[in-house]
Amino acid sequence: MKRTHLPLNALRVYDAAARHLSFTRAADELAVTPAAVGQQIRALEDHLGVVLFRRTSKGLELTPEGEAGLDPLREGFLRFEESVQAMQAGQASDRYTIAAPREFYAEWLSPRLAVFQADTPGVLYSFVADENADFTEANLDLAIRLVDGPGDLEGVQLAPAERVTVVAPKARDAWIDWPGASLPEGVKPCIKAGSAGQALSSALAGMGKTVLPLPLVEKALESGALTALEGPEESRRAYWLVAPTPQWRSKKVKALVAFLTDG
Repeated sequence: MKRTHLPLNALRVYDAAARHLSFTRAADELAVTPAAVGQQIRALEDHLGVVLFRRTSKGLELTPEGEAGLDPLREGFLRFEESVQAMQAGQASDRYTIAAPREFYAEWLSPRLAVFQADTPGVLYSFVADENADFTEANLDLAIRLVDGPGDLEGVQLAPAERVTVVAPKARDAWIDWPGASLPEGVKPCIKAGSAGQALSSALAGMGKTVLPLPLVEKALESGALTALEGPEESRRAYWLVAPTPQWRSKKVKALVAFLTDG
């Protein structure tokens, strides 16, 4: 059955005006002007072909037609709220699906998630290795990407945008390249890795030196497994936590974002 088009915004204005019996107070509630309320009411009356309000010496009154529509309308709004709550509850607050680069998960994310996990018992964490996976197809809640900004998504930067040139003790005097390495001009690499993680593993194995995001090599630098030849220096790209607006606004995502960005 074909559904009748419902002017939902005008109906919301009508409900507010009927409760207050005042366009001015309805406007205050809805954060619009009284003129905008009047315009919406007139448009709704034109759409329905009935008069909803009349002005009397005592003020604004509902017509019988206006009275007749109120109870079903308010019941409908309650059903809308129930529908929204049901959809939000269906966002599986007992699980997170996160896309992240393997190397960033290992070096930065997993230790922090372990602390968050301790405070959220019973939650299932699912991880997708392809940080560029489609949010809808992979049912993602969040993704972590090495980018220069969130683009069309909502997002927050997780770590400083810094890079460092690193090498292992007694490593070969050679360069390891990977997409996004930005090696010095004129350098000819001996290895072309497919990702920052492969470049990091190659550097740790002593196969050469490379340029990597600082968050990936902080532990290796602290332990002495790698030495900084240059930097840290400012980088154009950083690790961003991103999601489309609906996911970003969900309660569970807000909780995790707040935890990962606290301090």
